[in-house]
Amino acid sequence: MLLKYLFALLLPGILVLFFTRVVYNHYLGLVLTVALIAASVYRGYTDTMLLIVMDAFSLTVGFYFATKMMKNVRKTQ
Repeated sequence: MLLKYLFALLLPGILVLFFTRVVYNHYLGLVLTVALIAASVYRGYTDTMLLIVMDAFSLTVGFYFATKMMKNVRKTQ
């Protein structure tokens, strides 16, 4: 159970960064990650409200860093 909370805290933020790096758009990276989380909620893997809050927090932090990453990429080009 503790592992599920750790993954909820780290994985969505990492996925936002990964998808942003792949598609070069931080908004699309966020949408792809939200779609994956919505699929996991639909399948029943996210069963408590605390997991949803932790996912949302991780998405917010990941989106913040993805935005900073995209600004740096655009600045160097």
